[in-house]
Amino acid sequence: MARPSATPPVHAKLGYKAADDLLLHLPIHYEDETRLSRIADLAPGRSALLEGVVERAEVLYRPRRQLLVSLREAGTEAPFHFRMLNFYPNQLAQLRPGVRLRLYGDLRPGFFGAEMIHPRWRMVAEHAPLAGALTPVYPTVAGLAQARIRKAVEAVLATADLDETLPDPLRARLGLPGFADALRRLHAPGPEDDVAGLERRSHPAWRRMKFDELLAQQLSLRLYAGQRRRRQAPVLAEAGLAERLLANLPFPLTGAQSRVLAEIRADLARPYPMHRLLQGDVGSGKTCVAALAALVAVGSGRQTAVMAPTEILAEQLYLKFREWLVPLGIEVVWLAAALKGKARQASLAALADGRAAVAVGTHALFQDEVAFRDLALAIVDEQHRFGVEQRLALRAKGADAAVVPHLLMMSATPIPRSLAMSYFADLDVSVIDALPPGRKPIATRVVGEAKRAEVVARLRDYCAAGAQAYWVCPLVEESEKLDLKAAIDAHAELAAELPELRVGLVHGRLKADQKAAVMAEFKAGGLDILVATTVIEVGVDVANASLMVIEHAERMGLAQLHQLRGRVGRGGRESTCLLLYAEPLSETARRRLRIVKDSQDGFAIAREDLALRGPGEFLGARQSGAPLLRFADLEADLDLLEAARSAAERLLHDDAAAARRHLARWLPHGFDWLHA
Repeated sequence: MARPSATPPVHAKLGYKAADDLLLHLPIHYEDETRLSRIADLAPGRSALLEGVVERAEVLYRPRRQLLVSLREAGTEAPFHFRMLNFYPNQLAQLRPGVRLRLYGDLRPGFFGAEMIHPRWRMVAEHAPLAGALTPVYPTVAGLAQARIRKAVEAVLATADLDETLPDPLRARLGLPGFADALRRLHAPGPEDDVAGLERRSHPAWRRMKFDELLAQQLSLRLYAGQRRRRQAPVLAEAGLAERLLANLPFPLTGAQSRVLAEIRADLARPYPMHRLLQGDVGSGKTCVAALAALVAVGSGRQTAVMAPTEILAEQLYLKFREWLVPLGIEVVWLAAALKGKARQASLAALADGRAAVAVGTHALFQDEVAFRDLALAIVDEQHRFGVEQRLALRAKGADAAVVPHLLMMSATPIPRSLAMSYFADLDVSVIDALPPGRKPIATRVVGEAKRAEVVARLRDYCAAGAQAYWVCPLVEESEKLDLKAAIDAHAELAAELPELRVGLVHGRLKADQKAAVMAEFKAGGLDILVATTVIEVGVDVANASLMVIEHAERMGLAQLHQLRGRVGRGGRESTCLLLYAEPLSETARRRLRIVKDSQDGFAIAREDLALRGPGEFLGARQSGAPLLRFADLEADLDLLEAARSAAERLLHDDAAAARRHLARWLPHGFDWLHA
């Protein structure tokens, strides 16, 4: 018979690898058991510590089974009560008349007078000493009591190394307390401490923790940047093919495109790995710059991998790369889950023996069976939509472990300054800050679902004038959980309401060749309206499409709405985006729609998006389980972030040993995820 397994230690139950990690498992709020309150002084709903002597304890059965305990506070005539809806027989036996109790909880008026429901209580002797510090309440998991966490934290605090890692002049300049004092104050603050400041995280002890966390992040990023420059990467300097493509393009590069291309070429010509983020608003021409960068690698006799988050975007990129590169005699293959059988084997073989110089695909690019002969450049489009491990896995596809491929990440979601200073601090950032000439502003309107018939009428007029339109729906099929209009149903309704127009349908569940055929027909003008799910969010370029209707826009995020809107406004016509919403609207949804309506500035929208969603969702790191900042808030603590940036460089230069100790405390289990 198997022996029962031992109970996991507290740190393991909380998801930590070592007991010392509990040092930084900080309280979320505090309970004040350092002073006794009197009922007469308490406002309803306020938490407090009360003391009383049990007069009676009885089990009641109406309206439900419960334990009612009556107590008398010293010097009062009326008793007060507490009720327990869940209790054990031994608790009833303990609560006999004459027993003195201390209770902590919320006092509120009840059927029996002033009462507490399920307070924390314990038996005490008369004049028993009070707690000397506030009682911390920690984040926990099911089945793990606060008392166990407190005991484990106290044990770690008693033995852990709390040495100072910051120079005294730096602490003095920033007004920060010592690390040991700050940590002990957070785990066990005294009654004289500013409890409101502790819970708002504005107390000096909290500022010290936030600064230390940000400093650890900045130190790790700088160390990584130094390590990267000591690693070997292929030197890519052949620009002949890129120049040939430029000569073949039907349009000149904008000044912004030329500038960022020069920055990328300079990186590729260095013997250490490029780590560059190329960002630009929707329609700014990032794909063209990526193709020109790929040609520098191809011209140097090496291979390029281009990874996109969805099959339809991978297909769009694949078609663009083929259109531009095949006339130059370059073989381009694509890999995705939908590619099967002989076609897949042919793509894998062409990559392995080097015949294919460029591979475009989805997550399929970094599967075990994919082998490149000589991968020199990895391009990741919409990088925030990939998990950290996925981005690392693509970089690991280089044939020689000693030589690291260059990495170019692209995003149409501009990075707010605070994020650029933190998570992207080890990246070189190129910004395409100008749209191609002729791009016109897109008029954006917010329309209630009740006016859908008017929207359909407007759609008829648009298409009758020779324009094309998108109708975007969030789902493919009806969901019982979400009352959303499905693309399939919307397509059927629009085809019935507008019989004189040609209505097509594309969504993620279509086979790759079906999607490509529908998109090609729409681009060629064979369809007036394309009903689609959000698969057309990025990468789709149809110049004649000048109207977009987005159903249930209230369900979508800011970045997604901005990306979708960018599919129109690519030709000479005035373009419009209609955001259809259903009531009732939450305040957050109302704010999102207002932001998109009032702004076409991708950076302004990105800042609002960060404020609404937080960095984990914005970066795409949450999907990977990677830890983000636990204590600091990038926007609210921007002053600490700026101070940490400058302090990191000085600390590495003046006291590298202290910097290493600081990193060991805050990132004891490595920090590769920061550099993906």
